[in-house]
Amino acid sequence: MRAITLHRHGDASVLHVEALPDPTVGPREVLVRVEACALNRLDLWVRAGLPNLRLAYPHVLGSDIAGRVVDVGPGAAPAWLGREVVVNPGLSCGACESCLAGWDNLCARYRILGESVSGGYCELLAVPEANLVAKPPGLEMFEAAAIPLTFLTAWQMLVTRARVAPGDTVLIHAVGSGVGVAALQIAKLHGARVVALASTEEKLEHARALGADATVCSAMPDWAKQVRALPWVGKRGVDLVVEHTGRDTWTSSLELARRGGCVVTCGASSGWDASTDLRQVFFRQLQILGSTMGSKASLHRIMALVAEGRLRPIVDRRFALDEASAAHLHLESRTQFGKIVLEIGP
Repeated sequence: MRAITLHRHGDASVLHVEALPDPTVGPREVLVRVEACALNRLDLWVRAGLPNLRLAYPHVLGSDIAGRVVDVGPGAAPAWLGREVVVNPGLSCGACESCLAGWDNLCARYRILGESVSGGYCELLAVPEANLVAKPPGLEMFEAAAIPLTFLTAWQMLVTRARVAPGDTVLIHAVGSGVGVAALQIAKLHGARVVALASTEEKLEHARALGADATVCSAMPDWAKQVRALPWVGKRGVDLVVEHTGRDTWTSSLELARRGGCVVTCGASSGWDASTDLRQVFFRQLQILGSTMGSKASLHRIMALVAEGRLRPIVDRRFALDEASAAHLHLESRTQFGKIVLEIGP
């Protein structure tokens, strides 16, 4: 099969087209012919190298996979054969206390496709049957691939962890990112008011079209004051901050949260070493919640909402498989609104 591989960490030039052996299918696994795989910022971090990340080379990136089942292993249901599917990118043991409680993303053996194990920048991929979700009819493969990781992450942040409620005011950083686009839709689905932040007017225009109640340009040095100037924010602040930028915005995120409010974070694209004034936390009784990925069950609910038209993937641009390096450069440019997708076949 054809795949995009890396044999060492580095910039986008380390990605190459390579012929790899077709994968074998193990017990309770299925073989998926990958038709589309979306990019995530995680791909850039893995490609560049993460602390304590040990890869088996050649490594294949890619967490967000949509395709068709072409083979099933022993113990897997034959009914999957020929079906169009979306793959949940989270791998877990399925037997520990966390997995059995429905918190498989807290499993001690949790891994993500494309991160510590090879993923979907390829034509064929063997995955556990438990990771399959049927693709909604009428959804293109490239659209389906734009859903799993970021919608799971945003759902976990807003619904599972922060318990967003009708009437809440939600501040979303980097609304043009995959997580930002998903968080905006999920917040609106649950009856919240959204303040969307982005670095350009073009991205803010897209956010308004998706339902943002107010937009503020984060490239302006006084963006936090502009958020405060909104009549329904003011001195009170916002109920919930969706944080995934880190060091550059962390202090303002804490300050903008209301007394008893919540800041939920899933990443730190501008830097991990943010400074926290603990007085902000205990005097104002803030909640700071960490969040990573989401449960396998959550993706079933998300896909049902997509099938109903209540959530929808937003795709910025599509590339062919052998254009993976160019796709990475486009993601690095931070100019996109929504997801970037590799179309692999047929």
